[in-house]
Amino acid sequence: MSSPTSAEYTRGALCGLAAAGIWAGWIVVARLGLRSGLTPWDIAALRFGVGGLVLLPYLRRKGLAIERLGWVGLAAVVLGCGAPMVLLVNAGLLFAPAAHAGGLFSGMVPLMVALLAAPILHEAFTSAKSVGIVLILAGVIGIVWSADGTIGTRQNIGHVLFVGGAFSWACYTVAMRRARLDGLHAAAIAAVGNLVLYLPVYALVAGGSLLDAPPTDIALQAIVQGVLTAIISLVLYGRAVSILGASGGAAFPALCPAMTAVLAIPILGEWPTPVDWIAIILISAGVYVVSGGPLPGRRR
Repeated sequence: MSSPTSAEYTRGALCGLAAAGIWAGWIVVARLGLRSGLTPWDIAALRFGVGGLVLLPYLRRKGLAIERLGWVGLAAVVLGCGAPMVLLVNAGLLFAPAAHAGGLFSGMVPLMVALLAAPILHEAFTSAKSVGIVLILAGVIGIVWSADGTIGTRQNIGHVLFVGGAFSWACYTVAMRRARLDGLHAAAIAAVGNLVLYLPVYALVAGGSLLDAPPTDIALQAIVQGVLTAIISLVLYGRAVSILGASGGAAFPALCPAMTAVLAIPILGEWPTPVDWIAIILISAGVYVVSGGPLPGRRR
């Protein structure tokens, strides 16, 4: 692949930044929705109700790709990027701030992907990945330590839920890579699958609670969760990777922990502690390395 021109690099960087901003924003907006009276169940229903309906025509053209995924892979995609992941993260936001979700959910995903991909996809576990994992774990310890410096606090409940959500997303990612699906196709399978499987359960168990929320809050969650996160962010990230290459594109997910913390300040009024900031920097650096971001020693 030839090096991008200055104009191409600018376009690719803007696409990558926009995608990272959306990924950070959905966490902050979800916590905002929980404050306004929405439940984790409601936010998941809006995400998959809107995203599933929008992506349904696309999935009809592309199909479920069962011949490539297999039934186990299909389940990993539908559940890993589906209601279990969203409910874990949203429930965690009831206990811990958005900055912790950005660090532990966004930060732990590449670590868990690397650990799962080594035995399942036979991806090399390089020394660079080892360094990245150490940085991420150091950041995780910092976030846990910032929760009053003890184990067993209310925030720790959220931390465990964020890590569970990260594991769920990692299973989705590994299944998608193993089947060689593009991101939008995999997202369409997950969104439509949860539209069919989750929405009936939601309507039966908690469907009436959504009617109590203000219409503006419902509209905000529907746009951010169902359109921007489920569709637009994947298109933008795919464009960034196509212009900058896989390694160049890997730099942008590493921005999610810091961007989440920054967005939470004006929107939620949540100020990370100094320890949180140090942890977020460590996690961001670790995500960059584990995701395959270019390092100075690897340049030609």
